[in-house]
Amino acid sequence: MIRHVFFLAVFLCSTTLFAQEYIPKNDGVKTATSHYTALKHATIHLSPTETIENGTLVFKDGKIVSVGKSVNIPKNSIIIDATGKTIYPSFIDLYSTFGVKQPKREPNHSRSPQYDASREGYYWNDHIRPEQNAVDHLDYDTKKAKALHKAGFGVVNSHIDDGIIRGTGVLLALNNEGTSANIILEAQSAQYTGTSKSKLSRQAYPTSLMGALALLRQVHLDADWYAQGLSKEKDRALEALIQNRTKVQIVEAGSKLNALRLDKVGDEYNTQYVIVGGGDEYEAIQDIKATQAKFIIPINFTEAYDMEDPFLARSVSLADLRQWNQQPHNPRILAENNVEFALSTYKLKKEADFLPQLIKAIEAGLPKQKALAALTTVPAGIIGQSNTLGTLKAGAYANFLVTSGDIFDKKTTIYENWVTGVKNELEVAPKDIRGSYAFNLENEKYTLNISGTLDKLKAKTKTKNTTLGTKLNVTNDWLQLTFSTVDTTKQEFIRVVSNLDDTPVLTGKAYLPNGKELPFKAVKQTADTTTSDDKKDDDDDDDKEEETPATVDNFFPVTYPNLAFGFENKPQQETLLFKNVTVWTNEKEGILEQTDVLIKNGKIAKIGMNLNAKNAKIIDGTGKHLTAGIIDEHSHIATSSVNESGHNSTAEVSIEDVLNPDDINIYRNLAGGVTSIQVLHGSANPIGGRSAIIKLKWGESAQNLINPHAPKFIKFALGENVKQSNWGDAAKTRFPQTRMGVEQVYIDYFQRAKEYEALKTSGKPFRKDIEMETLSEIINKQRFISCHSYVQSEINMLMKVAEQFNFNINTFTHILEGYKLADKMVEHGVGGSTFSDWWAYKYEVNDAIPYNAAIMHNAGVTVAINSDDGEMSRRLNQEAAKAVKYGDVSEIEAWKFVTLNPAKLLHISDRVGSIKVGKDADVVLWSDHPLSIYAKAEKTIIEGVTYFDINRDKALREAVAKEKNELTTLMLQAKNKGLKTKPIEKKEKAHFHCDSNF
Repeated sequence: MIRHVFFLAVFLCSTTLFAQEYIPKNDGVKTATSHYTALKHATIHLSPTETIENGTLVFKDGKIVSVGKSVNIPKNSIIIDATGKTIYPSFIDLYSTFGVKQPKREPNHSRSPQYDASREGYYWNDHIRPEQNAVDHLDYDTKKAKALHKAGFGVVNSHIDDGIIRGTGVLLALNNEGTSANIILEAQSAQYTGTSKSKLSRQAYPTSLMGALALLRQVHLDADWYAQGLSKEKDRALEALIQNRTKVQIVEAGSKLNALRLDKVGDEYNTQYVIVGGGDEYEAIQDIKATQAKFIIPINFTEAYDMEDPFLARSVSLADLRQWNQQPHNPRILAENNVEFALSTYKLKKEADFLPQLIKAIEAGLPKQKALAALTTVPAGIIGQSNTLGTLKAGAYANFLVTSGDIFDKKTTIYENWVTGVKNELEVAPKDIRGSYAFNLENEKYTLNISGTLDKLKAKTKTKNTTLGTKLNVTNDWLQLTFSTVDTTKQEFIRVVSNLDDTPVLTGKAYLPNGKELPFKAVKQTADTTTSDDKKDDDDDDDKEEETPATVDNFFPVTYPNLAFGFENKPQQETLLFKNVTVWTNEKEGILEQTDVLIKNGKIAKIGMNLNAKNAKIIDGTGKHLTAGIIDEHSHIATSSVNESGHNSTAEVSIEDVLNPDDINIYRNLAGGVTSIQVLHGSANPIGGRSAIIKLKWGESAQNLINPHAPKFIKFALGENVKQSNWGDAAKTRFPQTRMGVEQVYIDYFQRAKEYEALKTSGKPFRKDIEMETLSEIINKQRFISCHSYVQSEINMLMKVAEQFNFNINTFTHILEGYKLADKMVEHGVGGSTFSDWWAYKYEVNDAIPYNAAIMHNAGVTVAINSDDGEMSRRLNQEAAKAVKYGDVSEIEAWKFVTLNPAKLLHISDRVGSIKVGKDADVVLWSDHPLSIYAKAEKTIIEGVTYFDINRDKALREAVAKEKNELTTLMLQAKNKGLKTKPIEKKEKAHFHCDSNF
């Protein structure tokens, strides 16, 4: 016999999914549940692309048996009437920490850094923890599960959010009635990776993002070595890493820049990461698309700022204002560019925010079909569970939502969230009493039309052609109806109370104004008996609903980069003809007056008088000066990290990994005529990281900033910083602590590099070591050293160490005591990149003098003047002019200190540093003599592309002010509408130097 149970009935549902039948039962009689459950007459979304009306869903033992419009329901079935309800697959979150106990940082009673690992038998770095399995740390939280149920989730992929390599996750069904035996869908579902260190260890390395990226590279190389059976020691971490390589690899990036960085690292060891994004992928969508990665995207859209205080409002950057406007469009832009992505609760303060934020994304243009896919079929596909999760098809888990309508409508209610066949009731679904009813009272015929949504019903009462004022209230199973009498001159009302059952008849009592109490019976009309007036009333209600459109914010266009002074469209290479300009060639021709220069195809094509070129853009240079672009040999702008201080040698790290193309200092340096820089590692250790030589191509990606023609460089350092004398009393455990020790570090590492190179070239098996590879390049004269230096004795020491290993130091940077040993520098063949007039700012520069550059230059050293400062680099033309004051250096030679000479030190002078036919068109048009304090860079051009134009800059300042005002107005309007805002907080941009600890 089939038991018919309506939708609101309470019934028992089996929780024996995956029941372990072999376990003895000692607390009663062992029984097995054999019934089916069927939901009928529902709108069922089988998948994001398939929907059936008036469908039936049948499941048993936690899995769907059949679904469709015509389904044979087994006799032993519990039947639920789901008329008027909509069913969706429940959501899947691939990046969660739910149900997994997270590590906590132990109290630290020591201020001294820890340099060695805490564990034995594992990898040498404690932050590599692939042996962790989230399934071993289950801590199911029923309260948190209910919050996820309400947000629509039925399955989460949880992990231990701790460490750089974090081990495997666990795929969990949010079954509050289950046990670990049946909530675990997959015990080791994916391997998780990030860039943050473990809370379980104080081991110092890595201290920076570039250190984390280098560590990821090295650990995979070590795993390859270990997998060949070549290691002499057992390493449980590497064994786990090798075992986990076949699993889905999920990496937490948290930003568009980190997404591109980590994808690059993954590509190096043939791993395609699934990338957890930061919500800013829209800012670099073409680069994001080019990764071909799948993404997990947060929707923690930022709140509007409280902009009522005009003084505080001025401090909010255009980038932060745009973020509020643009972030909700991120999912849409990803979808439009065919980037496959899943959505996650990641970064949300509470699960209840998920659906409202998702609706924001839909209002910003994300198609509902794509939204549903991002929560069902896409995450199921990523985790390799497409046959069992994400759809409502036979064989899939019975994970589904029962709603009042469109899941992506603000008015929709989620009534139930079924997980593996277990019902989680979230809201009691009201009875669907919508329709037209007819009733009589004292021989007067009335019609009652009930419409609206289930959770917000509306009513109209009519008699003959008169519409009566009506108020309807439905509470639990009772209806209360109040409508006015026909006589509108009287303020009199008829009140009705009716019990709601499952019949199409409303029965109860009617109370008339004269005190009479009458039986009430209203019969629901069929489609055939509904009058045309009733249908018109329904249509009118629908029209009124449609009159309230979804709110779609005006989308402010993304610029390149997406902050103030970015380009709406990336600038293109042009053919440019400078006429009648004073040209500082930096070649034997010297300074040419009233000369023409033609730039074509990114190169300097012609120099001469009365030049002409077809389709060239003519630039009048009368009274102006054209020079090669300024080159800063020592800079720390355009990077997200400066120092990796976790070891005394970090030759394995690279600034190229952490370039930041969005740094406003790029634009500011262009405004100062700078076209190329060497971004150096800091001076935290004797052997620092590899540097990046870049061109300041504002608006391009980090990869496109890198000069592909520049040779390899690395940063070394001497002095106070590397021996940690200025790091505080706690920093006394890392070797070296003296200048003598610094020398021994160099000798030790270069000797090890020689031995490494010998083994590598012997044909015998060897463990590839990125650090040793880099140092071998130095010995083999394939990589050049720029060395932070101050004191004469140390400078002399390092030259001798280099000569001992048969190579030369390329550049001593800072070199404030260079004047003391300029002759030895010439003999060694090393250049000097110095400050113009810095002295006495710390003890080891007590002997610095402003004549240093001139003395070294006169002795035959190739001299450059650098900045080591994001502010000073904007005025390097004036820094060069100081060499004329201090030492009587000629203007031409002084100008070379910031153009041709740094190009020579960086071994790129064959392409930049002077104005010569065939060289890259990296030039600057100055308003005045370039060494003058009054000179302004009017145009800064790199390879024929104008990246800075002073007239554009003026127009942009007005545009920025206008856009900020428009966004401010929108935020004020948002606050007036009652939307939540956040207070303005002071933000300070990090200003990096050699000793910045990042």
